[in-house]
Amino acid sequence: MTTPEASRDAVGDSGAVRREFALERYRYILQQIHTVNENLHRFLAIYQTLATSLVAAVVALFVGYRKWGIAPHTARGGVIGLLVLTTVVAAFTATLVVVGALTWLDYRNEECDLTDAIVAPGFRKRPRTGNLLRWYESYVLAFIVVSVVVMWLLAVLFLLPAMR
Repeated sequence: MTTPEASRDAVGDSGAVRREFALERYRYILQQIHTVNENLHRFLAIYQTLATSLVAAVVALFVGYRKWGIAPHTARGGVIGLLVLTTVVAAFTATLVVVGALTWLDYRNEECDLTDAIVAPGFRKRPRTGNLLRWYESYVLAFIVVSVVVMWLLAVLFLLPAMR
């Protein structure tokens, strides 16, 4: 049979274990939030590098197709192919940005759940999707979309008609 003191000690130990677990989980959540933020910068760097390289290849093809003896219809096909590839890279990057934002929201809500349970309800405000204009992910997505639209407009209006 256990004594009342032993029961109190077991309950106290359980509370200490719970707090220690909560602290470790909180550290993990904060580390994951940090990782999600860093990944956005990596994705943007990859997009910028690939898009710049592919568009440079488009310009090189436009400038040099006659000198290289490439037929205009073949050069136009190459330009369109490179632009499609750039668009695919943009779509992939945009998908990663959106998934990253959703992951961030999930971790932030988990952080709020944890602080509500351990510290006090309402200790940490939950993220609101109404603050979308304050999230830099929104501007990264806007940059990607605008750059792809401008790229296609320039190609359709200027490059492709000039390749006759």
